[in-house]
Amino acid sequence: MASPFRLFTKRVFIIANIVLVFFFLLSCLVPYLNPRGWWLIAFLGLAFPFLLLLNLLFIAGWLIILRPRYALISGIALIFSIKNISVFFAFNNPNVFDYNKEPGTLRVASWNVARFIELKKNNNKGSQKRLKMFELLRQQNADILCLQEFHTSTDTNYYDNITPIQKELGYPYYYFTFDEDGDNHYYSSIIFSRYPFADTGRIRYPRPSLPEVLMYADILFNGDTIRVYTTHLQSNQLGKTDYYRISKIKTAGDSLVTNSRSIMGKIKRGFIGRSYQADVVSEVTDVSPHPYLLCADLNDVPNSYTYSRVRGDLQDAFLKKGFGIGRTYTGLAPTLRIDYIFADNHFRVKQLNRVVKFLSDHFMLVADVELKKSKK
Repeated sequence: MASPFRLFTKRVFIIANIVLVFFFLLSCLVPYLNPRGWWLIAFLGLAFPFLLLLNLLFIAGWLIILRPRYALISGIALIFSIKNISVFFAFNNPNVFDYNKEPGTLRVASWNVARFIELKKNNNKGSQKRLKMFELLRQQNADILCLQEFHTSTDTNYYDNITPIQKELGYPYYYFTFDEDGDNHYYSSIIFSRYPFADTGRIRYPRPSLPEVLMYADILFNGDTIRVYTTHLQSNQLGKTDYYRISKIKTAGDSLVTNSRSIMGKIKRGFIGRSYQADVVSEVTDVSPHPYLLCADLNDVPNSYTYSRVRGDLQDAFLKKGFGIGRTYTGLAPTLRIDYIFADNHFRVKQLNRVVKFLSDHFMLVADVELKKSKK
């Protein structure tokens, strides 16, 4: 006969498991709930990987102590979360990226370059890192570059980042909106190409929003016209003070409530701002007159309304050819895959590379795609 203590302990673990499953299943609903009305639940989308891990630990624990029927509490929840797991983790065989391009292949690189680290001309570590970033771009031998958080200047004391990419890296065609970021400074996303453009355009997001746009270039490639979109959606705008507060929360070094309030407010505004922008991206890309690719820093994870709305029926290149979680943002947590290359069904994704180099605060994505031959 089990002792009262063992019975009490078992009941506590069963209740804890049920509570965990409740929040886990709520997190699985996040992609379907617009944060404009469900912003509080949207936070659970960020917690999904950790809730998933805890469920797996509960299953393992129940099996270890020979209580398999209790393992069904989390086991059944995992069955309902299969779609969420399938966008969180890529289950392909890990392959080495082949830098030799096959004929008919289009190579696309997407990277948040964080303004190339250093804005003003000098010879410090930031400027040295900028040069390393240019070299990394050169090594990819991509046909198209989609760069987010791109900065350039016409002030000779600051870096002109367009000219060296055009002349030294060999991308004669580009589209940039020249949105001012101060006197003679310009900040936005940019598209570079080794193939000529047939058309370009931009769509501004509704205000209030950061000065970001959804831009596109129609590119003439092997007798076809393809459209390449790129965008950077609203960030959470966490500054150095916020990261300091997060470190305090992690170490319990200060008031949890005081430090959390400001951070949660910014993340909430980010969720809501991106929901409007995601709606715009979905509506615009749905009516593209050409086969298209979308390179984006969504600032949101796969288990989110933003990702679900933007992706729709598109192919996620990482899920097609990558392996694992695919982290692209280098800070905060190892679970933050927030950068993407999407392709519509006119393309075949042949391979993908996540370039793990700590130069920007994001990792570059490089994908080889092939335009499918139309059936006559």
